[in-house]
Amino acid sequence: MKLKSIGLFIFLSFAVTGFAQEVLTLEEAVRITLENNYNIQISRNDVEIAERNVSRANAGMLPSVTGNLTNNRSIQNSAQTRATGETTERNNARGSNLNYGAGLNWTVFNGFRMFARYDQLKEIQRLGDANLQLNVITTVSDVIERYYNLVQQQQQLKAFDTAVSISRLRVKTAQTRFEVGKAARLEVLNAQVDFNTDTTNFLQQQVQYRTSQIALNELMGRDVTIKFSVVNDFQINENLVMSDLLGQALLQNPTLRATLISKRIAELDLKQVKAGRYPVIGLNSGYNFSRSESALGFATLNTGRGFNYGLSASINIFNGFLQRRNEKNSEVLIRSAELDLQRINQSVNAQLASAYQTYLTNLDLVKLEENNQRIARQNLDITLTRYRLGTITQVEIRDAQLNYINSTVRLNNSRYQAKLAEISLKEISGSISL
Repeated sequence: MKLKSIGLFIFLSFAVTGFAQEVLTLEEAVRITLENNYNIQISRNDVEIAERNVSRANAGMLPSVTGNLTNNRSIQNSAQTRATGETTERNNARGSNLNYGAGLNWTVFNGFRMFARYDQLKEIQRLGDANLQLNVITTVSDVIERYYNLVQQQQQLKAFDTAVSISRLRVKTAQTRFEVGKAARLEVLNAQVDFNTDTTNFLQQQVQYRTSQIALNELMGRDVTIKFSVVNDFQINENLVMSDLLGQALLQNPTLRATLISKRIAELDLKQVKAGRYPVIGLNSGYNFSRSESALGFATLNTGRGFNYGLSASINIFNGFLQRRNEKNSEVLIRSAELDLQRINQSVNAQLASAYQTYLTNLDLVKLEENNQRIARQNLDITLTRYRLGTITQVEIRDAQLNYINSTVRLNNSRYQAKLAEISLKEISGSISL
């Protein structure tokens, strides 16, 4: 009765895992991730800010207009002695001073710094796009890996469920043989121990499967308690070519793109620094109104209104060799950016070469494990037939059972590792797809 209860529990658990939940497709998982993932949303916000910053006003090309208002009032005791000796006094004399107007300032030339800055803002926007692309590719790759990990674990659940089914058959057969006097009690006990072991493995695999579900839900940015199932299998692309991947990486790898853009930004920094050798020319204009009222003095009321305009120019003649130092430092930063580009390029090539070798090896392992599993399946079928006839021992049937289960687990693992290598190659080359 205990064995039947455990078997029923396992069957119901597997049914809930595989059939009673929504089937989440890879496309749907990626769509949810692109909408909800927090890192991607933050990167999108950064891109939005960078796009908004690309403006001529932010680069200093446009004039600025400011309005001003000053209104001061006073109450004071005043005394005034004139040249004639006459003295005039006022107690609690009130006075006021009102000024308001608008002023325009426009830098029309600053050594082309404004143009370099405008180009730099565009490059910063492109850098934000590249960083967003990198974030998206990395996150989508993680989603694909975790999704296929669930597929692989679901396959492992089926393998362990098969082991439980075979052990259940062994227990039933051993019990029948014992009841008719063809087997010893030891055979029944051994079968029960193996059944319990396989049940434990199945339950542990269920825990791992559920934990992986939670991790994928977290990455997708949705409720981590949502339960779902995944598709039963996946295909491995066996036609990836190293030369094609290298060409794609040079054009599409987001890290390489970001490094190239960073080098361009460093070059534009140097242009802005060199602008310090040129004069700065500006235009200014404005309209002002003033009104001053005083209870004591030669004029008790003054008013004025009108336009003003002018031209300003300045040039750096000597600033303690800071200009030269800043230019040299900018040149060093450009050289560092060039070295960083070479380093990233070499790193991408190394990653591709390593991942491609892993990919080829895993493809060979998949073929080998497929053959091993096929042989183990044939051996298990023959052994089960002989076991029902009572011509082999418990040890032999257990060995055949374990060989089949282990070969199935290894096959699932090798297929998953080959898929991981494929995903890694596509991620490095910037050509990740579903």
